[in-house]
Amino acid sequence: MELADTALNQHAARLRVAILGCTGSIGTQALDVCRQHADRLQVVACSAHSRTEDLVRFAREFSLKRVAVTDPAHADDPILAELPDGCAFYTGPDAALSICLEDDVDCVLVAIVGAAGLAASAAVLSSGKRLALANKESLVVGGDLLMPLARKDQLIPVDSEHSAIFQCYLGEDPRRAHAIWLTCSGGPFYGYTRDQLSHVTVADALAHPTWNMGAKITIDSATLMNKGLERIEAMHLFAVDMDFIQVVIQRQSKIHSMVEYDDGSVIAHLGASDMRIPIQFAFSYPDRWQTPAPRVDFRTIGSLDFAEADADTFRCLALAEQAGRRGGTLPCVLNAANEVAVAAFLAGSCSFTDIDTVVAACMDAHDVQPVQTLEQLSDVDAWARAYARSVLSARR
Repeated sequence: MELADTALNQHAARLRVAILGCTGSIGTQALDVCRQHADRLQVVACSAHSRTEDLVRFAREFSLKRVAVTDPAHADDPILAELPDGCAFYTGPDAALSICLEDDVDCVLVAIVGAAGLAASAAVLSSGKRLALANKESLVVGGDLLMPLARKDQLIPVDSEHSAIFQCYLGEDPRRAHAIWLTCSGGPFYGYTRDQLSHVTVADALAHPTWNMGAKITIDSATLMNKGLERIEAMHLFAVDMDFIQVVIQRQSKIHSMVEYDDGSVIAHLGASDMRIPIQFAFSYPDRWQTPAPRVDFRTIGSLDFAEADADTFRCLALAEQAGRRGGTLPCVLNAANEVAVAAFLAGSCSFTDIDTVVAACMDAHDVQPVQTLEQLSDVDAWARAYARSVLSARR
C-alpha cells in the first residue's frame, strides 16, 4: 500500500506539515528546517503544551491556520489574543489531534514528549498521513498496536539512531542483515561507579557531552534509559528481536548507528550531532536536500572510540532489556514509572539512582498482560504512575 497522494506530491508543491510539540527541542529545530526550506515545506498547524508566547510567535511567523494548547491552565493566556487573523484556536484533550487530521496536512511530526504521543501517532497512521515520529514512547508503549497500522514508507523515524538504521537499510535486503549496532554516547557519566552516580546533581545530569536536547530526554540519556527505550523502539520499527540489537558506546556521537550484514559488511550512518538532519530527512524522504547543519570535517575528528555499555552500573539499560524481552504491558510500566521518577529527580525530590529503583519496583509489582487496546495501555500507564509516586513517597 502507498501513502495518500497528497503526501507524495511534494515535488509538485510544498509538503504541508503539522508539528505537535512545536516549542520543545525537536519542534523548534523542525521549524528551523522549515525556515531553511520554505520553498519545499509549509507549516500549517502547531501545538504547544504551555509555552503560549512561543506558539503565538510561530503562528504569526508561519501564518498558521490552526494552533492548539494542550494544557488547560494556559488555554486562556492573554497572549493568545495576539494570534493572527484566521488562525483557529483549539484546546482540550483532543486539541492536538484536531489540528493535524485536516485534509490540508500531508505530514505530522509528533514531537510530544512521553506517552502522550501514542494516541496522536495512532491517529496519524490511521489517517494515511506521513508520520515523522520523534516520540519514541509511542512505539515503546504501543508498538504492538502502531506497527500494524503503518503502510509502506508512512512511518519515518526521527530519532537520530533510528533514522540512521532506516537509512542503512535503504537499498538492502533486510533478510540479509546480521545485526543492528545501536550507538550510544554514554552520556555525561560514562565510566562512573554506582557510588559516584548516587551523588550527581541535576545540573551534572543535564550537561550532555554531545547533544542539545530537552531536559527529560537528557536525563534519560544520562541514565541510559534512553538507549534502552530506543532498543525496544528498534525492535518494533525493524521487526527484529532484542538479541539482534547490540548497544555500543560511541563517545563522539558521529556514528549514529550501523547495520551489519551476513557477509561481514557494516554500513554506518555518520554525520554531525544535529537533530535537524534526521528531522529534515523525515520531511524530504525519499529525496535529500541541502544540509541544515554544519558539515563534519573528518580530517579534524582525530578518532572514533567504541566501548561496551555498563548495564550493571546503569541499571535502566538492563530494566529496559527486561521489559523488551517480556513485552506485553511491561514496557508501558517501564516508560510511565521512568517519566515520574525523572520528573521527581528534576524537581530535586529524589536522587539520580532512585530513578532505576522506582522503575524496578513498579515493574516487579506489575501483572504483565498482552497489549490489546489504547484504553488498556492508558489504564496501565495511570496505574504505573500512581505506583511510582507511592514508591517515591515511601522513600522520602
